[in-house]
Amino acid sequence: MSLRPSSTARRRQDLDRAAADQLSGWLRGYRPFAGIPDELFDRTGRPRDYWLNFLGDLAEYPDSEIRSRFSLATRHIRDTGVSHRVYGQETEQSWPLSPVPLILSATEWAQIAAGVEQRALLMEALLADIYGEARLVAGGDLPAAALTGSPDFIRAMRGVKPPGGRYLQLYAADLGRGPDGRWWVLEDRTQAPSGAGYELENRLVLSRAYPNLYNAMNVERLAPFFDALRRGLAAGAERRDPRICLLTPGPYSETYFEQAHLARYLGFLLVEGEDLVVRDGRAYVRTIAGLKRIDVILRRVDADFVDPLELNAASRLGVPGLLEAIRAGGVAVLNMPGSGVLESKALLGFLPKLCRRLLGEELKLPNVATWWCGQPRERALVETHPDLAIAPAFNIQGPGGGFSKPRLMADLSPAERQEFLARLNDRPEDFVGQEVVRLSTTPVLRDGRLEPAPFVLRVYAAATPEGVVVMPGGFCRTSDQPDVRAISMGEGVRTADVWVITDKPVERITLLSSQEDVKVRRIMGHLPSRAADNLFWLGRYLERAEATLRLVRSLCTSLMDSEAAIHGAGETLVRLQELLIAWGALDEEALGGRALDAARDTLHDEEAYGSVIALVRKARRTAAGMRERLSPDFWTLLLNLENGLTDPNRRLLSEAGALQQVENALRNLAALAGLAQENMNRTAGWRFLDMGRRIERGINTCRFTRTLAHAQATTDDLDLLLDLADSQITYRARYLVGLALAPVLDMVMLDPFNTRSMAFQIVTLKDHLAALPSLLEDGMMEAPDRILVLLATQVETKDASGFDAETIDDFEGALLRLSNAVADRYFLQGANAQPTVKLAGLA
Repeated sequence: MSLRPSSTARRRQDLDRAAADQLSGWLRGYRPFAGIPDELFDRTGRPRDYWLNFLGDLAEYPDSEIRSRFSLATRHIRDTGVSHRVYGQETEQSWPLSPVPLILSATEWAQIAAGVEQRALLMEALLADIYGEARLVAGGDLPAAALTGSPDFIRAMRGVKPPGGRYLQLYAADLGRGPDGRWWVLEDRTQAPSGAGYELENRLVLSRAYPNLYNAMNVERLAPFFDALRRGLAAGAERRDPRICLLTPGPYSETYFEQAHLARYLGFLLVEGEDLVVRDGRAYVRTIAGLKRIDVILRRVDADFVDPLELNAASRLGVPGLLEAIRAGGVAVLNMPGSGVLESKALLGFLPKLCRRLLGEELKLPNVATWWCGQPRERALVETHPDLAIAPAFNIQGPGGGFSKPRLMADLSPAERQEFLARLNDRPEDFVGQEVVRLSTTPVLRDGRLEPAPFVLRVYAAATPEGVVVMPGGFCRTSDQPDVRAISMGEGVRTADVWVITDKPVERITLLSSQEDVKVRRIMGHLPSRAADNLFWLGRYLERAEATLRLVRSLCTSLMDSEAAIHGAGETLVRLQELLIAWGALDEEALGGRALDAARDTLHDEEAYGSVIALVRKARRTAAGMRERLSPDFWTLLLNLENGLTDPNRRLLSEAGALQQVENALRNLAALAGLAQENMNRTAGWRFLDMGRRIERGINTCRFTRTLAHAQATTDDLDLLLDLADSQITYRARYLVGLALAPVLDMVMLDPFNTRSMAFQIVTLKDHLAALPSLLEDGMMEAPDRILVLLATQVETKDASGFDAETIDDFEGALLRLSNAVADRYFLQGANAQPTVKLAGLA
C-alpha cells in the first residue's frame, strides 16, 4: 500500500522520533487484502486522517506501556466477570476485546445512521401490515409462504394491536462495507437484538485504557441512546411511572452477563419466566410483598418460548398466558412476539420493492443480493450458479443434513450437491441463494503488529415518542481468520469498541433525568421472590464455607504448633473429622487418617458436595443468577475467593501452604461480609442475604456445640469450640479461671452480646423479620414469626447448666424449620406455584 509523503509527514511533526518510527513501522507492515476495502486507508490509498491521529497518539506509548494500559483496563473484564457463553457449553468464557477501536467519521456515520433509521421505520411498517390488514400479501407484493414458512411468524398475534402502539422498540442491523466502499446490510435483527450491553462494557474498558486519547478524539457518547431507549419503553405503558422488566432466559443464556448489565444500567428488574404470572389479563412479578404489576417487558427470550400455553408447550422460559395479556392490552412486550419473522432471509430480496411501496423511497442501505427459491425463476438461478452461497430461508436449524448454515455451491462434493438438489426439489421455499459477501477489514493489534481483520458492525435503533434514535457507535466483531467471506465468521471472534468522532468537543451526558417533578423514593422497588431466594442461599453458602474453613484452619494449626491445645491426633481430631464427614466435606474413609490429607481434601475435593471449593462454586453460581444486584466489587471478591482455592498442585500442599490458602479465603469472606454490611442498602435484599448467614451460622453453632461441648468434653474440645465460634479473646477476657463447660456453653449458645453466638443470631433474625412486609391483614402471626418467637423465648429462658444434646437438637431443628418457613412464605416461584397465604398488593 503506497503512502503519500504528506500524509505521514504532517503527523510526524507532532511526534518524537521513537513514536514516528513506531507509526511508520505499523503502516509499512500493514497489508490489506487485495480488492477488499479497509478502514485504515481510503479509496485512494491514503491513511485516513483520524486513523493517523489515533495511531500517532497510540505510538507515543512504548509497546510495554500499551500492553500494560490495556491489561490494566481489561482486568476489569476478569474481575467483574464480563463473559459470554458458547451455545451448548456450560462454562463461561472471558469477554474478548481488541485494544484498537473501529473508528468512523461523523460524515460517514451520518449516512449509516440515516440508513438504519429508514430500515427501522420500514420494519415497523412491515410488521404493522403483516399482523394487521396484510395488504402486501393480498396485493402480490409479498408471497404468503415467505412469511408463514417462518417459525417466527406468530399466528396468534394476527389482528392484535400492540400495547403502546409499536411492534419494534429495539432494532439492529448487521453491516459490512461492500467492494464499492458502500455499507451493506448483512442481516436484520428484530427478534431480541443482543450486544448493546456489551458495547457499554467495551466503551468502559477502552476509555479507561486511553482516557486522554478518548477525550481528545471527541468520541460520541452512548448515554443519550440508552436514555432514549428507556424513555421509549416507558412510553409504551399506561401508567405515568411504569414498572419495566427485562425478561431473560436465565443464567445459562449465552449473553446473560449483558442482560444483567443492561438491566442494572437502565434500572429495570431482571426477571425470568418463573418470576412472572398473568392474572385477569395483566402481568405481575412475584415479589416478597406479593404480586406487583408489570407494565412493560423488554424480552430477550425468543417468541416461540414466551408462552407455553399458546406456543411451545415444552418451554420453561416463558410465562403462561402472556399472549392473552398482550391481547388484553395489560402488558407491553417489546419487541412484540412475532417480530422475528423479519429476520428471515427469504424476505431480503423483497425489501427494495417493499421500501418503495411503504415509505415511497429507495433503500439507503442495500441488502446482500438474495434470491428466495420459493419462486421458480429464482430457484432456477440458484441451481445454475455455483458461485452463490446457499442458506436456510428461515431461522431454523435447517432442513437437515449439512445445510443448516450457508455454504458455497462450488464447495459441495458431488454427493452433497445431489443431496441439496433433492432437498431443493422437495422444499424449495426452505432455501435462498445469496451473493458471497467479502467483508471489509479494520486494523487490529496483534503481538505489537498492526494487521487487518474482517469485521461486522451491528448498529442499533430505538423507537421513542420523538422518533427513531440511532446509537452513535455499535457492536463490532472482528475475526481472527484471514478468510473474508461473511459465511465464515463465527469461531475466533473478538470484539472492538466503535468510536464515532466529531470535530467539536462532545457534551458529557448521563442517564440523570432533567425533570424536576421526579417522585422521590427511599425504597428501590420490590424484591422479586427469585432474587430473595438467591440472596438467602448466597448468604448460607458463604457462611457454610466460612465454617468449613475454620475447621480446616484448626486441622492445619494443630499440625504446625506443638504447644497448641488441639493436637494432630486423638479424640478431638476424630470429632473434627466426623464433623467434616457429616457435612459432606470429607470422605468417610478419611476418618482417623492424617490431618493434612483431611485438610487438603476438605479444601479442594470437587467431588465432595460439602468441600470448600464446592460451596464457593455454589455461591458463585447462585450469585450469577442475580448479577444485576451485586456490585462489581462484590463479584470481584467472589471470583478471587474461587480462584484462590483452585489449586492444580493441591496434593503437594504443605501444612503452611494449606493454612495460607485458608487464611486468604477467610480474608476474602470477611471482605465480602464487610462489603455487604457497609455498602448494601438496608432494603429487603440485604436482609435476605444476612438472614441466610444468620440461620446458617446458628445451625453451624449448634452442630459445633453438640459435637464438642458434651459431658465428657476435654479442654481440647472446648478450646476448639471457642476457636470455631471466634470467641477465644472474649472468653479469656471474661473468665480468668480457665475453660469450663457451662461458661463456654453460655458464651457460644446463649450470650446475646456475643456476635457469634446462636442467641445473637436469633435477635438479629427477629429484627429482619419485623422489617419485612406482611401479606396478611388479619393480625395473625405468620409462620416464620411464630417459629422465631418460640425459639427466642427458649433461648432467653434457658440456663447453660441444663444443656444437653437433645436441647441443642431442638434448637437446630427450629432453625431448619425457620429456613423452610421463610422459603414457603417469601420464595414464590414456579409457573404453577401457589402461595401458602393470600397474596396482596396487586398494584
